[in-house]
Amino acid sequence: MITAIVLIDCATDSIPEVAETLANLPGVSEVYSVAGHVDLIAMVRVREFEQIAQVIAGSISKVPGVLNTESHIAFRAYSQHDLEEAFAIGLAGAD
Repeated sequence: MITAIVLIDCATDSIPEVAETLANLPGVSEVYSVAGHVDLIAMVRVREFEQIAQVIAGSISKVPGVLNTESHIAFRAYSQHDLEEAFAIGLAGAD
């Protein structure tokens, strides 16, 4: 699985509508409304590298209200959540 983190600047008056539209695009797994220098962050997860361009340039960038995008391709994932799940062995309340 290939993951891209896409930072998105939106027209201020359309952030909720843009977020909802993005969340429904194939290849977009999550969209977060955030504080900071960007309005939204979208997580793109695809099986093949070529699909990154289709999702970002072909879909995300064309959503009305999207003004600019900045994309970051993940090389490797490090997640405490993933490690906890792996070692919990399915036991309820295992901490």
